[in-house]
Amino acid sequence: MENTRDKLTLGGHEFTSRFILGSGKYNLDLIRAAVQYAQAQIITLAVRRANTAGAENILDYIPPGITLLPNTSGARKAEEAVRIAHLARALGCGDFIKIEVVHDSKYLLPDNYETVKATEILAREGFVVLPYMYPDLNVARDLVNAGAAAVMPLGAPIGSNKGLCTRDFIKILVDEIDLPIIVDAGIGRPSQACEAMELGAAAVMANTAIATAGDIPAMAGAFKNAIEAGRAAYRAGLGRVVEQGAAASSPLTGFLND
Repeated sequence: MENTRDKLTLGGHEFTSRFILGSGKYNLDLIRAAVQYAQAQIITLAVRRANTAGAENILDYIPPGITLLPNTSGARKAEEAVRIAHLARALGCGDFIKIEVVHDSKYLLPDNYETVKATEILAREGFVVLPYMYPDLNVARDLVNAGAAAVMPLGAPIGSNKGLCTRDFIKILVDEIDLPIIVDAGIGRPSQACEAMELGAAAVMANTAIATAGDIPAMAGAFKNAIEAGRAAYRAGLGRVVEQGAAASSPLTGFLND
């Protein structure tokens, strides 16, 4: 399947892979499988895991040529997210930043209001900002106006593997927002990743689904194939749906009259 011409563009950077590894449950096997079998070109990292001295550092596991997507995990306010982004840049992680502002410790739902504030500040400072958000059309429009490079709605609560619980709202964003829509959080199966891509999502981020699989390399490869299949189906144009009754795919009459 040729995908060299169908590229994902984020902040002027082009990628041929539409799978992004969220590395919250990172280990060497997970990162190696994501790069080798899922062909991930973007890997997230929590800045607190890169800002260590003498301890295990996630940067030691990410191979050259991979685009780092630091996240602001742990931030509860926009100001904290901005500080974490500045730290990531100072550590040499580049200008990509995934905004995560969460102060709900039970459900880990993003604070959309604080996320818009952080996005506006960091986009103005030259960051390529990818904000994680609860899918809401008005908030997505605010993120566009704030300078976001993409919008990252959750499919389901983080780490739940429940899939596209917010499917209808994600579809609204795909239809109405002129930025890449990257489904982030909750995707638990390759079939769910495929469905997200069929909806018109530009990419899918996954972590728990692969990290907790029985065979990590095989699951990474399955996600790659599913994402590519869903993207190809979306570009081809999905067939019509008959809401009531049936529609024969072959003629039922005519030849009996010959």
